[in-house]
Amino acid sequence: MTPIFLLDFLATHPLSRDLFPLAVGYYPTAAGHSMSRVRHDSYLMLYCTAGQGVVETEDHEINIGSGDIVLLPRDVPHRYRASESQPWSIYWIHYDGDRAEEYTNLVGENRLQLDLGLQPRVIADFDALFTLQRAGFSELRFIHGSSQLKQLLTGVATMAARYQTPAAQEIDLDQIQELMHMRIESQLDLTELATNAQLSKYHFARRFKQMTGHSPIQHFIHLKMEFACRLLDATQDSVKHVAAAVGYQDPYYFSRLFKQIIGVSPREYRRLQHA
Repeated sequence: MTPIFLLDFLATHPLSRDLFPLAVGYYPTAAGHSMSRVRHDSYLMLYCTAGQGVVETEDHEINIGSGDIVLLPRDVPHRYRASESQPWSIYWIHYDGDRAEEYTNLVGENRLQLDLGLQPRVIADFDALFTLQRAGFSELRFIHGSSQLKQLLTGVATMAARYQTPAAQEIDLDQIQELMHMRIESQLDLTELATNAQLSKYHFARRFKQMTGHSPIQHFIHLKMEFACRLLDATQDSVKHVAAAVGYQDPYYFSRLFKQIIGVSPREYRRLQHA
């Protein structure tokens, strides 16, 4: 548990006050583990890596299994307990901060439970924070811990967006992006992408945007501009050649599109990268 003097420091320091850990731990095969809180003045995340358990609030009873994440916001009374026959193993972290609610909503979108599966990256982030708690009361270490907590929550949010939406059950994003990379030097239209996903154009476009935040074609253009940046960084190829390499025969149109997305023209981008 973070001592009071460090909590005061974290709650006021400009690099940590938006989000910081209060306490973190890991209970392996936690037979008999239970908790009940009438008052809950921080945020709590549980990550079950084995076994089973139950989490209860005033409105919900949630059965928890391996790979599940539970998010309990501030001011939500709750109870939870490990299964008697298959006690859970759980990582847990209490956290707070000026932006703790926003980070929690980013992950859960008002959901209490996420079926994330066993994710080595999430476990590694929890382990890093768990190690922090045993490393002494260094202010600098705990500022770093604040950043690690942001990495944990934003990482979970990214995975949740991929695995939790209905789109995740119907769109293989890796396959779609692989197709886009294979066609980076040419063009793709919505019809071809939707056909590849075996969905109508309308449903494919809507669900793809749920997963990525962008339309399929806009995402494809972003990949093209990302590849163009790599070519401008790594080669001395002309802008005309780079434009052709990402599927644009009109270098002027390519340059306008590049500036619209990247913020500077291809020539200015190259100049800034080699300044």
